[in-house]
Order: sequence, then structure tokens, then C-alpha cells
Amino acid sequence: MTKSQLSFRLRQNAPQATRKESRKEVHHKKAAKVQVSKAETNNTGILFPAGDTAFKTLLSARFCAAIWSHISDCDETFNYWEPLHYLVFGKGLQTWEYSPEFGLRSYFYIMLHAAPAWIYHKLLQPNPILIFYFIRCILGLICAFAEVYFYKAICKEFGVHVGRICLIFQLFSAGMFISSTAFLPSSFAMYTFAAACAAWWQQRFALAIFLRLWVRWPFAALLGVPIAFDMLFRKKYYANFALWSAISAVIILLPIVIIDSLLYGRFVVAPYNIIRYNVLGGAGPNLYGTEPFSFYLINGFLNFNLVWVLALLSPAMITLNYLFVPSKNRSTLTLPYWLSLSPMFLWLAVFMAQQHKEERFLFPIYPMICLCGAISVDVVQKLYFRMWNIFKQMPLGSHYLDKTMFIMITAVAITSWFGVSRVFALYKNYHAPFDLMMELNRYPLETKIPENVEINVCIGKDWHRYPSSFFLPNTNWNIRFIKSEFDGMLPAPYVEGENATMIIHPYFNDKNKEEPSLYFDINKCHFLLDLDWGRESHLEPIYANKRDRWKVIKSYPFLIPEKSNKFFRAFFIPVFSDQYVAYGNFSLLKSVKLKIK
Repeated sequence: MTKSQLSFRLRQNAPQATRKESRKEVHHKKAAKVQVSKAETNNTGILFPAGDTAFKTLLSARFCAAIWSHISDCDETFNYWEPLHYLVFGKGLQTWEYSPEFGLRSYFYIMLHAAPAWIYHKLLQPNPILIFYFIRCILGLICAFAEVYFYKAICKEFGVHVGRICLIFQLFSAGMFISSTAFLPSSFAMYTFAAACAAWWQQRFALAIFLRLWVRWPFAALLGVPIAFDMLFRKKYYANFALWSAISAVIILLPIVIIDSLLYGRFVVAPYNIIRYNVLGGAGPNLYGTEPFSFYLINGFLNFNLVWVLALLSPAMITLNYLFVPSKNRSTLTLPYWLSLSPMFLWLAVFMAQQHKEERFLFPIYPMICLCGAISVDVVQKLYFRMWNIFKQMPLGSHYLDKTMFIMITAVAITSWFGVSRVFALYKNYHAPFDLMMELNRYPLETKIPENVEINVCIGKDWHRYPSSFFLPNTNWNIRFIKSEFDGMLPAPYVEGENATMIIHPYFNDKNKEEPSLYFDINKCHFLLDLDWGRESHLEPIYANKRDRWKVIKSYPFLIPEKSNKFFRAFFIPVFSDQYVAYGNFSLLKSVKLKIK
């Protein structure tokens, strides 16, 4: 037997014990490495929520938003909730953007939400209001998943201290409360952007590209520019970028074009149409809501208070961090600060320059605002500790958090208090339309109105506060618009029939021109929603005062901005707010003369 054969035989006869010992050794070595890694991660003794804890707290906050948040933008009602109501119940309001002549909005985005709503409706036949809140809870769940992924990536990229501050800012900010369960493409863009950033910081480029393209708002592609810059110019991943961009575009864009073309009855690329209308020489967005440069500055403070100020100061703070903080305490894991945070400032630079400004346009960068604010707080702590070291030498091995936790606690306490105060103010001041529609929804059961009777619910000057047809008791109840001082384009009911989405109506236009044929005869209204804000005109009388024509069923207070202090209407301060704000009665009225048969 040769030496090599003997060696092979020995290895063959005694491999079991040897293999077991090797596996044990490998296992112990891996365990030792894990223990070292854990010791290195936690050697400062910093406590921070684990992923499951963060998810539970975020989900609780988002479910609160789903239940208590009102609709702050009528675009959400008429361009999203109403088409969704049509897809589920075959009845709803249609805006000119959904006319096949223009095709600005994608039904594919609506169908993503219509699928669970339709299944819920068919299986359990719930009250339509429950479907509304069911969809909101789903949106809150998706948002919580995206946020916890964002949080865990922040802990790895920027440190657990920044991560836990950012988490608290997200939990208590009014901005996240408003945007997290809003049925808007800008909210969906917020979810995907937060998740894409998390994937990007962890160098998962394929997922980051897919998530950046998986948006229902084409303008949000702007947020993907820094990711593209990193891949193409810093890392030279040309083939990888081209491949995953092409794959993602096909997977995402193809279903959109197919679904929209089928429903519109002609070839439609909705993302291109909305870009053409707003950017490429169309009628443009300046027909609606033009605001001064200061609009986003004020709105950002209302929704994020001190966090917004800290976020805007983050470039200066990061510069000071590089100049005065030792390098071991200022680095990130994979990307430089300027690149990681650049999407927020790129977005602000573009949208603040536009004349048409709306609160929802900043939704996609809301998580990044929280991150930038957290980084600023962290830098302030490091600078304070640096100054402390200059005047009083700290013991070797001291951590900057040993002497600076009061800064974080103060910042978190102030921002959380103002955030909760803002949320309370929004609910107290603007929730009346929801409450009235819930009263209306209960009315048929309390008064035993037959389900098969056609009922007309009318609204005039307050048409933009209507929460959606999901709040009507059933499909025999119709929302109608009566003439008011408003002279723009109003939505119209979808016509009956399976091809309702394919019909081009002569009364729709993209110039915001009034169409008189869409107004309803007030004498045929069974119910009326109207706000008494202390003034009236020929077209906008105080209907509650016409006792011979209307009976007040229920009224709720609704803020009158012109008669209220700007600070106390924006933030709820116990005891003081009620002294400095004024409310009108938002009332549900029932016709005295028109009987329900």
C-alpha cells in the first residue's frame, strides 16, 4: 500500500470524529466572532429598540393615524377614494383627470387598493365606512414595515443613537401622522423612498432601483438621482444599473400601461400624461394652489416643528462635525453624509422653486426630515462633549453620550410635545366633516329609512371637505353639488355601465372652467352639509338659519381661520387655545319640505 493510499484510508476510517471536532471548532469560532461583534456594537452601553419593538410602536402610531386623521387634501378624496369606491361598488365621482381624453391618473394604483377592499366587501359585506378604515389600516401597516426597515438601516449606517432619535421623531411628528395613511401617490412614494434608502445604504442596489421605480408618482423618480449617481459615477456599476433599471421598468410600467389602456379604452401611459400636463407645455398646475416661497418653510415647521429647523441646518451641522469632532466619532458605514442626505435637499430645491405648492408634495421626504433632524441633534451632542473636553479633561474611554443625554432628552421632549399638540389641534379643529358623515351613515338605521330609496345629499361651498362616498350608507345615496361662489371644475358621477371609464364627457376640461350642468337643484336635496362661518352671500347663505326649509340634525365645531390666532389654531395648548380660536357650526341639515318616501 502506498503512502498516499494509507493516508486516504486513515482519513476515511477516522473522519466522523474529526469532522465533528472540526464542526465544533468552527461553531465555537463563529460564536466567538458573534460575541465579539456584539461586544463591539454594544460596548458603549447604548440602549435602543430592537426591530420588533420599533415595528410595534410604529404600527400603533400608524393605526392611530388611520382612525383619527382627517383628509387634508380634496385631491385624495376625488382622485383616489372616489375611483376606488367606483371600482368596488360601481358608483362614485369622476374627475376630469380620469377622462379618457386626458388620462392623467392611473387606475393601476387604484386597483392595488381596490383588490383587498373588494375581497373584504364580498366576503363580509361590511358597512362602507369599515372598508374605508380597513384600507387606511393596510396603508398604515405598509408604512410601518417601510419605516422599521428604514430605522434598522439608519442604526447600521449612522449609528444606533441617531437611529433611536429618528425613530422618536417619526413616532410623534404630525407630518408622519398626516402622511402615513393618506391614500395618495406621494404617500406611496414616501414608503418606497424610505425602503429604497435603507436598501441603498446596505448596498442592495437591485432592491434600491426597484423600489425607486416602484412609485405611483413619476416626479418621485427625482429621489433616485443620488442612487444613480452613486452607482454610475462612484462605483461604476454601469451594467448592473442598466440591467436592473430595465427589469424594474418592464415589471412596473408594463402592467400600468396594460391596465390603464384597458380601462380607458385606448392606449394610455398615465405617468407620461401627467408629466406632459405639468412640465412639457400642458395647461400646467399653476391653475391651482400657487403659493409663495415661504409656504413649505411654514408648512414644514407646522408638521415637524424643531425637527424641521434641525433638518434644514443639518448641512451646517455636518460641516462642523467634520471640522471639530474626532474622525472616530463622525464616520458613517458606507456612504458620505452629503450623498446619503442629498435626496432631501434636491427635492426641496426643485419643489420650492415651483409656483404650485401643496403640503402633500413634501410627503416623500418626511422620513428623511426626521433623519436629518436626528443627525443634527447627534452632532450638537458631539460638539458639546468636545467643548466639555476642552475645559475639563474627561477620563480616558469616556463616551460623548455620558455628558450630553440631556440635549437629546430636551430635543425629544420639545419636538414630541409640539407634534402631539399639532395632532390634537388638527383633530379638534378639522374633524367635523368626518363626524357629520358618520352621523349621516347611522341615520337610516335610527329612522328606519328603506335601503332602496334614492337619497340626495348635497354640499355647496364646502365641497372640498367631503370625505368620500364610503361614508354614505349605501349606493342609493348620492352626493350632489349645489351652486356656490366656487366657479371651477367639479367632479361628476361616473355613468352607469361597465364602460363608464371609457366615455369621454363634453363637460370635462383641463382649464378648471366651471360647468353649470353639474350643479344640482337644491329643492331636490334631502340632506345638506353646510358650514356657518359667520358670513353669507346670495350664493352661500347660512342654511341652518332657514328654519322653514331645513332642520338641523347635528352640528360639530369647525375652525374659522380668519378669526383665530395663528399659533393657537396650529397647536393645541390646553386652557389657552379655546380663548384664542373661533369655531363655526358645521351642520348636517335635513329638508323639511322634501319627504323621504
